[in-house]
Amino acid sequence: MSSLTELIKELREKTGAGFLDCKKSLEENNNNIEKSIENLRKKGLAKASKKSDRTAIEGAVGIYSNKDITALMKVNSETDFAAKSDTFLDFLDNLGRLILENNSRISKDEFLNLKYDNGTVKDYFNTMIAKIGENLILNDLLIKENRDTNFSFYIHNSYRKNIGKIISLIQYSADDYSDEIKNLSKNLCMHIAAMKPESIDIEDLDSNLITKEENIQRDLILNSGKPSNIADKILEGKMKKYYSDVTLLNQSYILDQNKTVKEIIDENSKLNFKLISFDLINL
Repeated sequence: MSSLTELIKELREKTGAGFLDCKKSLEENNNNIEKSIENLRKKGLAKASKKSDRTAIEGAVGIYSNKDITALMKVNSETDFAAKSDTFLDFLDNLGRLILENNSRISKDEFLNLKYDNGTVKDYFNTMIAKIGENLILNDLLIKENRDTNFSFYIHNSYRKNIGKIISLIQYSADDYSDEIKNLSKNLCMHIAAMKPESIDIEDLDSNLITKEENIQRDLILNSGKPSNIADKILEGKMKKYYSDVTLLNQSYILDQNKTVKEIIDENSKLNFKLISFDLINL
């Protein structure tokens, strides 16, 4: 398979555009995938692509916690068959225990260089690669401190009680931690796993991401034949729809589509529920 054919296949998978459109876009953009995606979107030939949609490898994500830290970790394998095996899941749990034993916030590289048995964690990976017969990669490692806040999480497609395909985590505070608050926090985690927001609110979005989306939508409007004097008004509506898709507080709540997540949280204002942050790791 040629390099160009592979790039066309990848671009088609990420955009849903046709073969010839993908080929032409790659040729116009020096075979740059991201620029080709943007080019196709400006022409109205591709769907919007989130970071969470661009992964096509197997593995699992795990969550590990003690009184001081909570860690989210993703390890990729080559096949789903390997990811479901007890050998792989035990390996993931062993890594989780090592993180908790270290009990500090460290990067992926720092973790891989930690001492383990007669070598390092990286050596442990190499041992398991030989045992399982597949390449294994520590793709994500997120460690948060458990100070003055509560955590709630949700696992989708679980293999074990702390391991699955998707894990969403929220950090929050409240005046009390009643069953009502616990249910709310759990439901918010389920919502995040399903809807995959990019940020909590509009001001939390990357400004470069907003500018890029505005440029794409403006080109789509102008290319559709709409006069430039009404493009800004149409763009305002397009961006409002975009924000309702990618920001958590502005999304329609999965358990009540007539309300936004912000409205659901505001209904619990008497308990002073405050959403501090959220994290999502998925395959």
